[in-house]
Amino acid sequence: MLYIGIDLGGTGIKAGVVNDKGEILSKASCPTLPERGYEAVIRDMANLAIQVARDSGHEIGDMEAIGVGLPGIMDPRTGRIPFCTNLGWHDVPLVEEMAKYVDVPVFVDNDATVAGLAESVAGVSAGCENSVFVTLGTGVGGGVVLGGKVFSGSHGVATEIGHMITVVDGEPCTCGNKGCFERYASATALIREGRRMCEAKPDAALAKAVGGDLSAINAKHVIDLAKAGDPDCAAIFDRYVEHLAIGLVNIINLYDPEVIVLGGGVSHAGQFLLDAVRAKLPSLVFYKGMPYARVELAKLTNDAGIIGAAMLGR
Repeated sequence: MLYIGIDLGGTGIKAGVVNDKGEILSKASCPTLPERGYEAVIRDMANLAIQVARDSGHEIGDMEAIGVGLPGIMDPRTGRIPFCTNLGWHDVPLVEEMAKYVDVPVFVDNDATVAGLAESVAGVSAGCENSVFVTLGTGVGGGVVLGGKVFSGSHGVATEIGHMITVVDGEPCTCGNKGCFERYASATALIREGRRMCEAKPDAALAKAVGGDLSAINAKHVIDLAKAGDPDCAAIFDRYVEHLAIGLVNIINLYDPEVIVLGGGVSHAGQFLLDAVRAKLPSLVFYKGMPYARVELAKLTNDAGIIGAAMLGR
């Protein structure tokens, strides 16, 4: 059986034909240009789906389903997108609009959710019934797969793990709350703490690394200096890992997955991050004598959105 996966982002749309094993048979892309309005964007999505179907030697009617991953949520009761900030969408009838162009079932879910599904089919958590994907980027997103199927909850928002409140009266979050997990476990958190440290210590190695321009600090600067043994950045990184581990233990207690997969920009720290997280977890898990989720790095990168979206239809 063949499926089409569409990875819809703020700047680009990627689509591909994917088989049951999560293998991409053909793919193509085009710019999103969201300022044109949702009708034009969805028309381009449909045209891209038709194109990749033909590129694979088939027609759109040969596809079992089309899946879409986007940086927002879908209301499962209506098939509409309540909001998608990156695209400026509010109450968009995506499924209904796609039906104007293609007579194939359409499924939609959050981009982090479909990335988690991709990993469970063709990535590091393949073969696992229960897994959780955690993306560590500008914010923190999640994808929960239970019993081999995506779990999005009753209202499509079950995987907003970045907005678990892990610190009472903590850092203000863009969502309006304080102390959300993503304020402490994202790349943004490393940048914020790096800048704060440099403001207090202008001669710090991190400040020198960016020529005194604190606005140029990124997460990689902090991580690289921590790896190199700089005590200031090592302290920031250690505190970051502690917050991350607390969030992961909450996930373990809630879902008891076989695997937690770390993706997103911060995961590019690789084994350095993985070793640090694995070292923190044993003291935090509840059942000390029981096995618990192993933590791994995401295997799929640029194609995860296409593969995971396609697998929504499977």
